Amino acid sequence: MGRYTGPSCRLCRRAGEKLFLKGDRCVTPRCAFERRRTTPGDQSRRRRRPSDYGVHLLEKQKAKYIYGVFESQFRRYMADAFNSPGVSGLNLLRTLERRFDNVIFLMGFADSRKQARQMVNHGHFRINGTKTDIPAYQVRVGDEISWKESLKATDFFKERTDGIPKRPVPAWLDLNQSEMSGRVMSLPSDEDLKLTIDSRLIVEFYSR
Repeated sequence: MGRYTGPSCRLCRRAGEKLFLKGDRCVTPRCAFERRRTTPGDQSRRRRRPSDYGVHLLEKQKAKYIYGVFESQFRRYMADAFNSPGVSGLNLLRTLERRFDNVIFLMGFADSRKQARQMVNHGHFRINGTKTDIPAYQVRVGDEISWKESLKATDFFKERTDGIPKRPVPAWLDLNQSEMSGRVMSLPSDEDLKLTIDSRLIVEFYSR
């Protein structure tokens, strides 16, 4: 199955909450979720209370929507989380947060994770001076993230970096505004992980 290419706001409606898939647009009155909060599909039939399975499934789907990963990839992340020491749910969220495209988004170089994934695929960024075009790459402590040098003189670079930081940068990342580069200072702490995702429900879903 290919990547979902339909309206991003439809995924928010399916989850029943804002997932901020379109960046800054999601906090403006232009957000489609604000105008239409109903679940996609036929509304003529009365919807029953979701089962426990449905609640667990929706939470898993929500995490996939936010980070833009496939089911097979998500299963690998979950398997690694189970096999790593510590709390499995936090291990999963820590892996998702360390994705290269997510780090680009967190540093403010992209308005959304979807845009960040596209920019990484196009080879706009370097890790420790080496071209890295794999959105799923797991950043490590000490990694230096920078723009492709030839892009710095372009209007695209100026447009993407104007006004940075546009949002608070997590404590585990360091943004150098003068050089428009970043550094991974540490692994995401428990406080840095997304509180909007109930990782316990995801762990229970894959523990069935």
